[in-house]
Amino acid sequence: MTGTKLLLVEDVGADVTSGGGATYVAVDLVGAGEGEVVLVARGTPAARAVGKEAVAVDAAIVGIIDTLRRDGKTVYQKD
Repeated sequence: MTGTKLLLVEDVGADVTSGGGATYVAVDLVGAGEGEVVLVARGTPAARAVGKEAVAVDAAIVGIIDTLRRDGKTVYQKD
């Protein structure tokens, strides 16, 4: 995993604006930056996303969220 970027991520609440959830390290597969809302795969799917099931990966960032809608309403819009 030499050269792999690791980021500290924090779970957010249903409204996406509140933090305070679990904090953990994730392998960044998409070039995310500080403050971005991301999609994280955990467990075996994270290891598969990295492409090396033999490595100890428990979390991988697999997407950057641009817009999040719930019940027809936009609850998050990336600046």
